[in-house]
Amino acid sequence: MFTPKRPTIDTQTRHCLSQILEVRSSIGFKGAVFVTLLLLIGCASPVQQDRIPSYHLTTAEIADTLLAKASSQAVAASAQSGQSGIHLLPNPQNAFASRIVLAKAAERSIDIQYYIWEKDVTGTLMLQAMFEAAERGVRVRILLDDNGIRGLDQGLAALNQHPNVQIRLFNPFNQRRLKWLGYITDFSRVNRRMHNKSFTADNSVTIIGGRNIGDDYFGATSGILKQDLDLVAIGDVVQAVSEDFDRYWQSESAFPIETVVNIDEAATFQVETLYSKHVTQDQKQKYLQAIRESTFIEDLFTMQYSFQWSEVNMVSDDPAKGVGGNDESGLLINRLKHILGNPQQRLILISPYFVPTDSGVKVLTELAQLGVDISVLTNSMEATDVLPVHAGYAKHRKDLLKAGVTLYEMRPTSDEKTMSVRAFGSSASSLHAKTFMVDSARMFVGSFNFDPRSARLNTELGFVIENPSLTYQSEEEFYRLVGQVSYQVKLDENGDLYWLSQEQQQSVKHETEPGMSVFKRVGLGILSILPIDWLL
Repeated sequence: MFTPKRPTIDTQTRHCLSQILEVRSSIGFKGAVFVTLLLLIGCASPVQQDRIPSYHLTTAEIADTLLAKASSQAVAASAQSGQSGIHLLPNPQNAFASRIVLAKAAERSIDIQYYIWEKDVTGTLMLQAMFEAAERGVRVRILLDDNGIRGLDQGLAALNQHPNVQIRLFNPFNQRRLKWLGYITDFSRVNRRMHNKSFTADNSVTIIGGRNIGDDYFGATSGILKQDLDLVAIGDVVQAVSEDFDRYWQSESAFPIETVVNIDEAATFQVETLYSKHVTQDQKQKYLQAIRESTFIEDLFTMQYSFQWSEVNMVSDDPAKGVGGNDESGLLINRLKHILGNPQQRLILISPYFVPTDSGVKVLTELAQLGVDISVLTNSMEATDVLPVHAGYAKHRKDLLKAGVTLYEMRPTSDEKTMSVRAFGSSASSLHAKTFMVDSARMFVGSFNFDPRSARLNTELGFVIENPSLTYQSEEEFYRLVGQVSYQVKLDENGDLYWLSQEQQQSVKHETEPGMSVFKRVGLGILSILPIDWLL
């Protein structure tokens, strides 16, 4: 058994708590509530304390590991100097299996960075895998956005007690039970979140993309599956991901969890129990059995499946974006513009949260007028999980269609006949993949949504892949499947919207927006006129 680290609370928080207790004991209830809220405002921002620095392991430090040897051999066999190997992970169960394989194969280090980590079947299995890796002597560093770890404070703090585990929270909320108060007391900071997703083992193999850690992303739920796309990579780009992780790990917004979360010391010895109480053993075994039945695990472990060898550029935001301290050159969106260039023939945008704003509509209109064929796939109102985002998109539909942009909206279908395990994921779901394809030559895969929040508020990460073959295959797959899994939005001769869907090999016309109710119509109308696009 390991010796736990002592959890701490920074001195500012201690002072605020003592003040609140004094107020409650000396004045009436209403006065206490008022003064307490004022004190909360004063205690809104956590205080950065001394942190023990750590960095990704060097090539020499991991050279004798199984993953380093296997990836090095694959790179050498490819005879593609300076390129990286890419393998897309559209299948949700394979995406989870790949992470478990890397966790079990790692011998020196695991560096992981996520926006959401759920306390469900896959979330607890992944925590267990981190604990087991630490027990083997692997150094585990976990950087999580504090907005996406609901109910996991105690479990994460317990795992952090392990001497081989370090957990940091990005832009943490001082108030743990009522986090929403942070949006009142410290809005300018906590409104900026870390949306990056990466999983790197032994600085040799990395997984990036759109998936968070949770059942909705890995096909472990009977509810809505979030259709997504990740990729596993080896070669030069892995070093870039590791260096970027260090940049975020050392950033002003990354706080050691022990300075934010306080738990009873006795709980630090119950780490295994903490991860098993949220889901039953039967739930875990049922999902693990489905994973074991896939041949993907053996193929991944032995590097026997095909990589697409490509020039790959990692793009990410400067972590200073988390406190509003970055300049224009540090924004991912500006690097994307430079690397992707100006589309000449074809542009496909796949984004669950598509809020083009007036400026985005102008850019797409100008491209369409130059003859660029533009197609956009986003969520329909039925499939979206954020109604204000749909309102921010819906008010621009007519202008985009008039400009010649083709619009598709994902249907929340569960028809197994239309399910895909190919280029852009499963169709029995809500769209969550984020990818762009340009001129059948290059594509982007990552966490970036085509919306103001990704552009200006949240930090993001992704790969620009220069590979005509892979891009063309992905484009062809898009066109082959998009009609089966979405509505196509069109304008009639009167300039009114209608929706076409393919159902049982027949085209069905919907005169009103599918799933629209009077309540939603009123809500969308109100949301569409509010000046909130910059928040979406």
